Amino acid sequence: MPIKHAIWKVSTNPTLLPVSTLLSEQQLEDMVVAKPEILSNEWMLIGRQELTGFGGRIDLLAIAPDASLVLIELKRNKTPREIVAQALDYASWLEKLTADKISQIYKRFSNGKNLDAAFKDFFKVDLDEEALNASHQILLVAAELDDSTERIVTYLNARDIAINVLFFQVFQHNDDKFLSRTWFIDPGETQANVATTAKTSGEKEPWNGEYYASFGGDCTWDEAIKYGFISAGGGNWYTQTLKMLSPGDRVWVKKWDRGYVGVGRVTETVQTVNEFTVSTPEGTRLAKDFLSTADKLQKNADNPDMAESFVRIEWLDTVPETQALKEVGLFGNQNTVCQPTVPKWRHTVERLKTFFPKWDRA
Repeated sequence: MPIKHAIWKVSTNPTLLPVSTLLSEQQLEDMVVAKPEILSNEWMLIGRQELTGFGGRIDLLAIAPDASLVLIELKRNKTPREIVAQALDYASWLEKLTADKISQIYKRFSNGKNLDAAFKDFFKVDLDEEALNASHQILLVAAELDDSTERIVTYLNARDIAINVLFFQVFQHNDDKFLSRTWFIDPGETQANVATTAKTSGEKEPWNGEYYASFGGDCTWDEAIKYGFISAGGGNWYTQTLKMLSPGDRVWVKKWDRGYVGVGRVTETVQTVNEFTVSTPEGTRLAKDFLSTADKLQKNADNPDMAESFVRIEWLDTVPETQALKEVGLFGNQNTVCQPTVPKWRHTVERLKTFFPKWDRA
C-alpha cells in the first residue's frame, strides 16, 4: 500500500499544504550532501557519483558506526522496479570493495582527507579494518514506489537482504518548500539484517540462537550488574537493535572497550529511559533519577532520537570490567545487539561457556 504524506498548517481552520516537487535529482543529492541527517545523523557520507565499473554511478555512499557501508540511490519521483535491479547490481560491485579502494573513494569525496581519521572524529571509535565493508545495505530514496517495487523490497528484506526505502514528499507554502520523510521498513529490521549477514570470516552458518550485545551508552557496568540491565544510547542506530530481544533470550555481553563481561537472560522487552525503573532500598525508582549517571540520562531523556534505552536482564554470570575476557579471534561488533551467523561466533560462545561457568544455571 503506497505511503502518503501530508502537512497541515496549524490554525483554527487547518490548511493542507499543496504537494510540490524538486527541480531535479541533483537538487535532492545536493541537499543530502549538505545535510546528511536528512537520511540519518548516524551515517557518515564517504562517496558521491562513483563509477561502478558496470557502466553506472552510485549516487551516494555512506558508512555506519560498525564500518558497514550504505549504498544510496536517489529518485525524485516514483521508483520503478528496475531501480531495485540496478541497486542490486551496484551492490555486487560494492561488496567487493577493499579497504584501500574505500579509502580512495573517501579521498576523492573529501578532497584528500584520511578515512581512518575522519571515522574516528565522527564516531569516536577507531575504524576496524577487518570490519570495514564486512556487510552493507541498500537504501532507495524516492517520492513513491510502484506496487511491484514494494513487493520486491519487502521480499528481499524478509530474506535477510538489507534493503530499505526512505520516502520523501515536498510541500509548498508561499515561496517556501518543505521536505518530509518516512521509512518504508523499520530501520532496525534493516540494521539487524546488516549485522546478521556480516561476512567477517567469509563463511556463514545457521544462527546458534545465542545473542551478542555490545554494552555502552551512559550507564556503568557495575550498576548494570547490580540492577540487572543492558542499555544503549546516543542515537537510534545504537538503540533500535535492542528491540530484537525478547524474554527468555540469552545474551552474551561485551563491553566494547574491554571485552566480554557477562551472560544473562532477558526478562523484559526494551524500555525507554523515561520508563525503566530499578529496585532500591527506598523502593522502586526511575533509573534516570537514581543511577550515578543520572545527569547524562536526563540530558537526552526527552529526545527520542538520542535517549538511553534499557533491556532488563537476569544475570547468570558476570565479571567486573577489569576482568573482562579479551582474546584474539573472539567475535566483536559495534551493533548493540545482533544474531551472528559466522563461525567466529560459534567459537566465541564455546570459549565464553568456559569463562562464564554459570552460563546455564536455572
